[in-house]
Amino acid sequence: MRVLVLDGPNLDLVGTREPHIYGSTTLREIHAMVSARAEELGVEVDFFQSNHEGSLIDRLHAADFDAVVVNAGGLTHTSIALRDALLGVGRPFVEVHLSDPKAREPFRNVNFLEDVAIRSFVGMGPRGYVLAIEEVAARRDAGEQR
Repeated sequence: MRVLVLDGPNLDLVGTREPHIYGSTTLREIHAMVSARAEELGVEVDFFQSNHEGSLIDRLHAADFDAVVVNAGGLTHTSIALRDALLGVGRPFVEVHLSDPKAREPFRNVNFLEDVAIRSFVGMGPRGYVLAIEEVAARRDAGEQR
């Protein structure tokens, strides 16, 4: 099983950007945790982060993966195009957010992904990414496609 871990805008700043909200663990450290757990589960992971919506969509269009773990960052609240790309490639995806967007500013209550994600892990910090990898591996093991 190959899983794409897709990280959206500003996630390259995790660890230094507003650590009181996002924590002090860097994206590189999060990816290392995910890689270690994925190896234990027999899951191959590929990481892609971009601050550009079109680059994220182009990466999804490659469709060279079985499932996606996505932290769309601010695009969660604004991008119908990213939602359409996630649906368009026909692969299951798990949504992750380090913080809980709904516990923050009112505009973050809009979420274009939560109703089409197979599962969402929000407000769990870096652990949410690991739980997402475990979720797709468990679905693989159960023979579930979606």
